[in-house]
Amino acid sequence: MNTLLRSHADQIISSSIRAVLPDEAVARALKDASFPGRIILVAAGKAAWQMARAAYDALGKSISGGIVITKYQHVQGEIPGIVCREAGHPVPDENSFSATQEALGMVAGLSETDTVLFLLSGGGSALFEKPLIPGEELQSITSQLLASGADIVEINTIRKRLSAVKGGRFAQLCAPAKVFSIVLSDIVGDPLDMIASGPAYPDASTSDQAVSIAEKYSLRLSAEAKSLLAKETPKSLGNVKTMITGSVRELCAAAARACSSLGYEPILLTDRLCCQAKEAGSFISSVLKTHAQDGKNLAFIAGGETVVQLTGHGKGGRNQELALSAAAGIKGEEGLAVFSVGSDGTDGPTDAAGGYADGDTAKTLHEKGIDIFRVLQENDAYHALKAADGLIVTGPTGTNVNDVAVGLIRRSMG
Repeated sequence: MNTLLRSHADQIISSSIRAVLPDEAVARALKDASFPGRIILVAAGKAAWQMARAAYDALGKSISGGIVITKYQHVQGEIPGIVCREAGHPVPDENSFSATQEALGMVAGLSETDTVLFLLSGGGSALFEKPLIPGEELQSITSQLLASGADIVEINTIRKRLSAVKGGRFAQLCAPAKVFSIVLSDIVGDPLDMIASGPAYPDASTSDQAVSIAEKYSLRLSAEAKSLLAKETPKSLGNVKTMITGSVRELCAAAARACSSLGYEPILLTDRLCCQAKEAGSFISSVLKTHAQDGKNLAFIAGGETVVQLTGHGKGGRNQELALSAAAGIKGEEGLAVFSVGSDGTDGPTDAAGGYADGDTAKTLHEKGIDIFRVLQENDAYHALKAADGLIVTGPTGTNVNDVAVGLIRRSMG
């Protein structure tokens, strides 16, 4: 392993994530806000605790009560007057359902002078859920979608129609109270109706699109689920004000600043990466080899969210697959590295945030009898990267603004 490149990767990751933590953004959004009546706080998503803590620091005891619903092991302590619940992700579980019902109880019976302060971040689709079909079927459909290679917009178009709180329906349940929604974007292009499946935003997708997606991926659906896909969601909401506080563009800009501080010339490839993780890793490794003889220290940055089509039964995530795929492409290349990380600190159902590979990774794995292409076919990137010391582990970060992948070329090793 190239220890200098690995050190630089870790520094870039740490600096980039620190720059997109939601604390300051939430405080800014609340600075000039006015709430005449009671304030009920509802925070849902992987960054829910961090956002709620920032809101409490800004508003203090003027918050009448509320709830945080976040992923397991993401609650970082008590927030006065706020109930904290942890639940299932990426597949909703009974704790998702019960915590959401608890939230609905808190917003019931509010008046038109009251406000629901709704703090939303990625992961909310699984964490904030009241299904309109049996929970077991919803879990099955979610698992089918996650394994199919469908992108997040397609997945959420289906989820909205099977839920009593998605696709603008939560805002309807809050009425006549106002909803002041602060959103941390985790979807390319920041489509507000798709982030966490848009509980408090009018739905731009249609039932025809939902039916087409179900057919495209041959989803196994009950008659009840099929009938729900044919029903339209709210297309207008009169009681909601929405502010967006972060996005993958900010993450890419932060990564570029970190790369520059380490002596690299940063080049943004895209902040809308959306393809198979293996293809993204192969592409970035190809870019590095094209520029490997330029004689410069370069950093190629790609933000967005790739997808994984499950063909095996291994352990891993999209960022790990990207890095492992890149390892094959830069095999034996000195001074080249690729790493990819989820800004929330989790990548798939693992304790890793992503993966790192350099020119030595493929050789290390070969010496240990590990075939990269076979591993990718089995979707077992986690164990392969672990064997090559290529896992990136950050723990929960408190933010969630997509993923960032970086390809480094280091020609001056100082």
